Amino acid sequence: MTAVSEAAVIKKIHEEAIMNVKENLKYSKSHEWVEEIDATTVKIGLSDFAQHELGDLVFVNLPEVGDTVTAGETFADVESVKAVSDVFSPVTGTVSAINEELLDNPAAINEDPYGAWFVEVKEVSDKEELLDSAAYSKLCEEA
Repeated sequence: MTAVSEAAVIKKIHEEAIMNVKENLKYSKSHEWVEEIDATTVKIGLSDFAQHELGDLVFVNLPEVGDTVTAGETFADVESVKAVSDVFSPVTGTVSAINEELLDNPAAINEDPYGAWFVEVKEVSDKEELLDSAAYSKLCEEA
């Protein structure tokens, strides 16, 4: 593969990642998505952009039900063939459920990043500044 065609492939992958932004979700600047279940409960996962950047995921470490997560702090980590990366919580609250499927099949995050939620958090008391889909798409384009 020539340098030009490799750059074109990378650009295409980057553009595809930017295009898969769900309008019904909110996003953190560290590339986690947030789905509001009700006024005090959310689900959190990694955006399509993040999973594209990380590459093939081979391991995920999740908190336990009952653990407290704090907005802006690490609550999980993922390991790809490239590196181990922290996952940051965009909210403060208590973990009410974890997606146990990810423990056995971390590749599900690559296959369906918006279906492969990490945790459900209840009693949400604080949120980072979250971006809507348009603002998040712009953030990804500038990356």
